[in-house]
Amino acid sequence: MRYDDRGAAGRLLAERLQELRGQDVVVLGLPRGGVPVAVEVARSLGAALDVLVVRKLGVPGQPEWGFGAIGEHGVRVLNQDVIDAAGLRTGEREAVEAAERGELERRVRSYRRERAALPVAGRTAVVVDDGLATGATAEAACRVVRGQGAARIVLAVPVGAAHSVARLRRVADDVVCPHTHRILGSVGAWYRDFAQVTDAEVTSLLEQAARSAPRSPAAATPSEREVLVPAAGARVGARLIVPDGAPAAVAFAHGSGSSRHSPRNQYVATALNRAGLATLLLDLLTDDEAHDRHNVFDILLLARRLHAASVWLRGETGLPVAYFGASTGAAAALEAAALSGSGIRSVVSRGGRPDLATPAALTRLRAPTLLIVGGRDTQVLSLNRLAADRMHCEHRIAVVPGATHLFEEPGTLTTVAELARDWFTAHLDRPGTGTPPRRSA
Repeated sequence: MRYDDRGAAGRLLAERLQELRGQDVVVLGLPRGGVPVAVEVARSLGAALDVLVVRKLGVPGQPEWGFGAIGEHGVRVLNQDVIDAAGLRTGEREAVEAAERGELERRVRSYRRERAALPVAGRTAVVVDDGLATGATAEAACRVVRGQGAARIVLAVPVGAAHSVARLRRVADDVVCPHTHRILGSVGAWYRDFAQVTDAEVTSLLEQAARSAPRSPAAATPSEREVLVPAAGARVGARLIVPDGAPAAVAFAHGSGSSRHSPRNQYVATALNRAGLATLLLDLLTDDEAHDRHNVFDILLLARRLHAASVWLRGETGLPVAYFGASTGAAAALEAAALSGSGIRSVVSRGGRPDLATPAALTRLRAPTLLIVGGRDTQVLSLNRLAADRMHCEHRIAVVPGATHLFEEPGTLTTVAELARDWFTAHLDRPGTGTPPRRSA
């Protein structure tokens, strides 16, 4: 199949991305050819549009043979196989990069004029190009937005080489490519009209998009503030977000060596906020206390702090409270939820260590509990199963295939967020009352 032009390719590509409509999405076109495609995707999704500038690093004398790519914010991606095959020396590579870095900066100034780049932190970034050959520039683009804190990265291209699509799945959270080919040839061969896109056209398209930009979901900013929470002998830092009409609040208990700034917990919290739930990301220890490793593993201390924070949270918001715990924080969440009169609606554990909670707490626990574990985190999975055997509340073990302890593999943290969202929203009505347990793995 050949596309009539980039606009037609963008409209077909948008059909494959409709599940993103209504979400907090920013569409990022790779100049020059990716921008006309991205325009159609953004228009169809009702999403904001921006440009993401990357430059291919071409072998001297054979510029179409890319040995890597660079992106904004100093990102560099190299293809060592091409470097070795071309016999490139360090000086040659550096000279090419210096020239391309200058061009990259010129294009950023030209395309954006005085406009600031759209923020991508905590949002779904859809990276769009008109095709995927070696994938070097697309990889650089994905790494740029990953570094900017995007909650999810979707790489979307109308056509691509099968081997490049497969490789980029390890870089992006998802790759959408309607047509993949084992032998691609040139990207232009798959378009009837593949005329070169000029800088002026890119600038014009971006200016038009800026004038007609839809109101982003992020513009309806919920109440958000940094607070100090009184918690069992200390005042701990926290970040409270309360969407309008939130039916419940989720307090996060992070694991050892982490903090309220954990990108994984922030990712899950953002997903819960989008579902209308309030969140409290908090530190259970002060900075001085965190330097003592004994405190980091003092589950009863952490549980007392979390319980005190939940009492404050309930008084501050008037909302029922649930817990999300990670690693050792999961043990603290279970201990705190098991306290008499805690009133905790439900508990979700991500890669947690419920075995570190006392057996008595696991037996007393009445809040419905979801234990999420990575399929490749076999030791922790065994520990979760042993802990679950002690529980008399409604509970379930959810195993995320292919995930290790930190859920760093593409798509696995998205699965965690969806599981947590669904569990919390399904258990809003009242505290757990000892419903017969459900078990699955």
